[in-house]
Amino acid sequence: MTDLPLTPDDGWESLYLAGEWTDVGDRDVLADENPYTREAIATVPAGIEDDVDAAYEAAAEAQEQWSAQPPQARAGAITAALEFVGDHRAEIAELLAVESGSTQVKCEIELGTARGIMQQAASYPFRMDGQHMESITPGKENVAERVPVGVVGVISPWNFPLHLSMRAVAPAIAAGNAVVLKPASNTPITGGLLLARIFEAAGVPEGLINVVPGRGSEIGDAVAGHEIPRVIAFTGSTEVGQRVAEQAASTCALPALELGGNNVHVVTDDADLERAVDGGVFGSFLHQGQICISINRHLVHEDVYDDYVDALADRAASLPTGDPRDEETIVGPIIDEGQRDQILEYVEGSVDDGATVETGGEHDGLVVDPTVLSNVDNDMAAACNEHFGPVAPVIPFSSVDEAIALANDTIHGLSGSVHSEDLEQARRIADGIDTGMIHINDQPVNDEPHVPFGGMKQSGIGRYNGEQILEEVTTTKWRSVQHEPREYPF
Repeated sequence: MTDLPLTPDDGWESLYLAGEWTDVGDRDVLADENPYTREAIATVPAGIEDDVDAAYEAAAEAQEQWSAQPPQARAGAITAALEFVGDHRAEIAELLAVESGSTQVKCEIELGTARGIMQQAASYPFRMDGQHMESITPGKENVAERVPVGVVGVISPWNFPLHLSMRAVAPAIAAGNAVVLKPASNTPITGGLLLARIFEAAGVPEGLINVVPGRGSEIGDAVAGHEIPRVIAFTGSTEVGQRVAEQAASTCALPALELGGNNVHVVTDDADLERAVDGGVFGSFLHQGQICISINRHLVHEDVYDDYVDALADRAASLPTGDPRDEETIVGPIIDEGQRDQILEYVEGSVDDGATVETGGEHDGLVVDPTVLSNVDNDMAAACNEHFGPVAPVIPFSSVDEAIALANDTIHGLSGSVHSEDLEQARRIADGIDTGMIHINDQPVNDEPHVPFGGMKQSGIGRYNGEQILEEVTTTKWRSVQHEPREYPF
């Protein structure tokens, strides 16, 4: 079963356990639906706790032999997987469009970032270095070496399902680990079963990757709290991430968490407004704002506030909305009704508290119009919550200190951006904001495979990408050799 189907509804009615595609049997099913048409695209088995156990046991067995493979074998598997993704770009983009509501622009970005992390991961087997260390004991040789942790559990989200699964799976496998992957129930194909197909085609051993789709409420604790994995990589909301961390800690597994954000886009009085608006539009409306690092609040100096609001609203109103498979579409559907209703509730609550809708505020099915809100303060629902939608609340400030205070008035600290022609001032603002990532004269949606990615405060623990993710999926082992007889005190 190594040929990727050309249609989304062909061949996905299975779990992937120990190298076998396992039928539904007597399990419940997940209705995998197109968020734009609301038509069913596949019926995917909902895994149970017994499936989680079987997946982890298969992974543990496969990992012992995999870790013993030479680095070129592990790198070769990642390279083969990368080639498979490249050969099937069009089919994968179609799957992303119909399952996650990804527009063509977003598909290209996601495929690019997923392939980038795979390229980076292919180098990891040759970066498993160690360190020779002097000893305080005569005749002893000390070596600290980097070794795989063993088995990595991955719980991935629905918004960038391929990339956010791959950024944990590919490094884990490259470093000599095995993986159990639980994708989000909204995107069991592109966040899970697709990766099984990719690595199966790449020829990895049976059991090295196992995919158990299912509802988080039913098997999430079993995945995160299982005794076999040594690392649990999770991307999602802060609330759920805290639960995952508790479960992982119960078995002393390392939680690697990328959680929610409430990211600011700061525009000073001397900013290039055209550039700031360009960044504001992209950072707010890419993938309907359903990105953990998208702009949640626009903080704009009062001297340029009105001009910025007018320009942002004009641009937002001009964005094409509709079917994500249409090449012209920029803003497609929200993932489901619950998410849509939450977004609209935040907008309505903010309006009730005095905000003004400059454009948008309406919806057609699951397509929410790009929305710009003015006269917003930091306590309004659309600003203090991670709204995760195509909504741009614009908040005025009068000084640099006020901008920094407003930016930090949140439990989150994931990403952000600052626009100013005065780079010294921009750096002062950037340094003052408590966030894991900050971008000057750009916008917050940035991800590079070789650069550390992660947050501060309640936006997560640990870092993805580059050397940092390699450190997450490996551990350091001290090995010593006593070359000469040692004298003991008794």
